[in-house]
Amino acid sequence: MAKVTDAVTALALPVVEEAECSLWDVEYVKEAGTWFLRVYIDKEGGVSIDDCEAVSRPLSDLLDQADPIEGSYTFEVSSAGADRALKKPEHFARFLGAEVEVKLYRPKEGRKEFVGRLSAYEDGTVTLDIGGQKAVFTKQEIALVRLYLRV
Repeated sequence: MAKVTDAVTALALPVVEEAECSLWDVEYVKEAGTWFLRVYIDKEGGVSIDDCEAVSRPLSDLLDQADPIEGSYTFEVSSAGADRALKKPEHFARFLGAEVEVKLYRPKEGRKEFVGRLSAYEDGTVTLDIGGQKAVFTKQEIALVRLYLRV
């Protein structure tokens, strides 16, 4: 049987495209004892609540019909967000040169968080330019990579 996220992605893609959005990611995670199915969408110029609703309603009906998930879960459709996580090769390709934050599972050079310009991505390895210095992180080290917002 296909993974839940793969099955939901296949169902979601045409619905998301019909709403003139793009599918950023699908997550199926357990938090505080509750399962969440999250569909993240993106759109040039930003995602509105109307865009989320245009995807949520028909996709909810499709999920009820196809029933790819056993048990109960909370279904959410939202924007990928300004500080979105980068997970897929196409995410990294789109944001080469952007400022990102890399969080690690274990400290490296005494810390677990690094911020710099995304200069390369290859087979899960992320390279940042941090003040003119190159920092390389392997897939095994990385817990999360996301766009960084200066506040």
